[in-house]
Amino acid sequence: MVNYIVRRILIAVPLLLAMSFVTFVLMKLAPGDVLAAYRLNPQFSEETIRRIEQEYGIGRPPFIPRLRASIFEHFSWFTNLPGGTWTADLLLKMLEAAVQYLQWLRNLLVGNLGYSFTNKAPVTDVIKSKLRNTLLLSIASLLMTWLLAIPMGIYCAVHRNTITDKLFSFLAFFGMAIPDFFFALLLVFIASATGILPTGGATSEGYEAMSAVGKGIDLLEHLIIPTVVISTGSMAVLQRIMRGNMLEVLREQYVTTARAKGLPENRVIYRHALRNAINPMVTIFGYELSALLSGAALVEIVCGWPGIGITMLTAVRSKDIFLVMGSMMIGGVMLLVGNLVADLLLALVDPRIRYD
Repeated sequence: MVNYIVRRILIAVPLLLAMSFVTFVLMKLAPGDVLAAYRLNPQFSEETIRRIEQEYGIGRPPFIPRLRASIFEHFSWFTNLPGGTWTADLLLKMLEAAVQYLQWLRNLLVGNLGYSFTNKAPVTDVIKSKLRNTLLLSIASLLMTWLLAIPMGIYCAVHRNTITDKLFSFLAFFGMAIPDFFFALLLVFIASATGILPTGGATSEGYEAMSAVGKGIDLLEHLIIPTVVISTGSMAVLQRIMRGNMLEVLREQYVTTARAKGLPENRVIYRHALRNAINPMVTIFGYELSALLSGAALVEIVCGWPGIGITMLTAVRSKDIFLVMGSMMIGGVMLLVGNLVADLLLALVDPRIRYD
């Protein structure tokens, strides 16, 4: 098992490098300038902007203009071809991005994620301030989804074709059909019209002056709408999958044999059938862990939840490359860790699976 974990970690390193490199190049090739606000501000001189570019490695390397002039001089036949100039400039931009990526990677290895020019703060501080809210929302929705979906799926499989099963099936199809953003807008509109729940932010005014119980209740009230929105779709899918898995296992011969031996029905279901029906859900759980950050982004934006989703949208639009890269690295690590956790949990619940 230890050797397997070590191999997975070693494989994860080149995967993270590839993911980060592609993201960095795409951000550099996208139109826009991360220092556009600085260039338009008369308080920042050209020398100051060049110093910032050199310090953070976002300026054009000195050899790029000379290399471009050399290419256009010695390979004029290529640049005169249709699309030749555009292709040459694209290759030079990719080379420039590769050089800047190496400098960013060198800073990353010493624990420096860079500087967010949009938020005017180090990337680490920006992510820390927003990551707590996103993780809180994601973990709340994850708990709600799994604590409700699994029992509902088991109940529907055991009580197949009953009124309750049909009702849960209807709710599941509704949850899968309605888009998250529309459901969020609908709940926000209802909460705003009735005033029963807050419609934005993570806390109310005067939060710091509240008691510990009051703070907990206030935070819970703000969590209800985004948590319900995120959980509805996932819960519907998981409930249907669990129901299908359980129905398939209940038809197996060993279940029939267990019942023929006179074992109690609860033991047949929860000791024998559930143990095999839960295996595919363990793999899904690993992917749910890896999506803790990305899964809540759209809902955060619609519901006004102050998480990392709104921050990332602003960062991409303003081409805040270091903030995007920092968030991408965290998401990539969580993806790889989530897959590894899913594999380990699967081996734990299924003795037939062994990792040598």
